[in-house]
Amino acid sequence: MTDLPVSQRPRERLCALGPQALNDSELLALLLGQGRRGESAVDLALALLAEFGGVAGLASARPEELARRPGIGTAKAAAISAAFQLAARARNGPERLPPLSRAADIARAAWPLFAGARVERLLVLICDSRNRPRQRVFVAEGAIDEVAVPVREILNTVLRHDGRAFALAHNHPSGDPAPSLDDRRVSTLLAAAASTVGLRFLDHVVIAGEDWRRAAPLEESVP
Repeated sequence: MTDLPVSQRPRERLCALGPQALNDSELLALLLGQGRRGESAVDLALALLAEFGGVAGLASARPEELARRPGIGTAKAAAISAAFQLAARARNGPERLPPLSRAADIARAAWPLFAGARVERLLVLICDSRNRPRQRVFVAEGAIDEVAVPVREILNTVLRHDGRAFALAHNHPSGDPAPSLDDRRVSTLLAAAASTVGLRFLDHVVIAGEDWRRAAPLEESVP
């Protein structure tokens, strides 16, 4: 980017005009910092956007996918993933979420964090004593159709963040939100485990695209 006139360099333009004045490739180039031999940071940014289908595709790309691209590597891939995660948290900060009074509230709070996910991920929504979300933490990631449920890690995560209650959400990349028998068993197991350490288990939802279903514990009838 040093080959460009000062007035045309992304960093200088951002400082003078604000980030809204920059296009997608220029903003990404600032994250990358530098390109590689024969390819400027802007050129590298353009190639990345083309390869992943624009900003939305890039946001859902996994760090290891980004790192495989020549000129990116682990550090730049991590910076890109971190930037998109910060943006998602800014848009959907838990401090703006209402108390989790029902399954629909849990789905609404969790859904933005699963956008573009291509493997199953397990999210814990950590709440205070009034069921108000304090933190949303991913605790596991699995294959295309399964994710291990680390019960001890879930409970430790809630306690580590001074939670008093928690809910669980995971996604079905297949597009079918219907909970499996194992999903319902997880709900039953977590409800029992939570009570032994003084926590309140609120509910468990399965998200698939824009749809969701409640994974009711086994002792409850299917809604």
